[in-house]
Amino acid sequence: MATWNHILLIDSNSPLMEQLNFFHDHTLLIITLITILVGYNMLSLLTNSFINRFLLHGQLIEIIWTILPAIILLFIAFPSLRLLYLLDETNKPSLTLKSIGHQWYWSYEYSDFKNIEFDSYMVPSAELNEGDFRLLDVDNRIVLPNHTQIRLIATATDVIHSWTVPSLGVKIDATPGRLNQTNFYMNRSGLFFGQC
Repeated sequence: MATWNHILLIDSNSPLMEQLNFFHDHTLLIITLITILVGYNMLSLLTNSFINRFLLHGQLIEIIWTILPAIILLFIAFPSLRLLYLLDETNKPSLTLKSIGHQWYWSYEYSDFKNIEFDSYMVPSAELNEGDFRLLDVDNRIVLPNHTQIRLIATATDVIHSWTVPSLGVKIDATPGRLNQTNFYMNRSGLFFGQC
């Protein structure tokens, strides 16, 4: 869970979130290199007084500064597309969890078992115990196994809701009249907080 002094992304608890963290670092490195290069060029333009008459009208330099950004964009686009396909892939889930969004709570059903369903309400601020998190703790938590491929089916009864657990790298919209599905895999056990 992120705290008030947390600067980077939160620690990952799933392989997909690890890939998202790697992609973030990869893209940030490229952006940093571009920023340094552009800053150096601007500083050198402001400080030097040399004029080259061949640099004013040059087809070669125009080709270079057109093709170079396209190549840089490919270094961002290919890992991004790979990650998009990885996030959308569903691999033979061992467990299915159905999540139904309501106005102020969520209903959950373990679809692989009979009659296992419950409602999960947020704990009011006045009833929080020492060490509980305000606006994150609920009265009935979901219990899921780790090292298991889990499919999540989300829908809503009234308005569009968003079911997300940032440390798992999963976010799905729950829309009335529609079933959306995603999957996730937990590397380790723990208490993971989600938001709506």
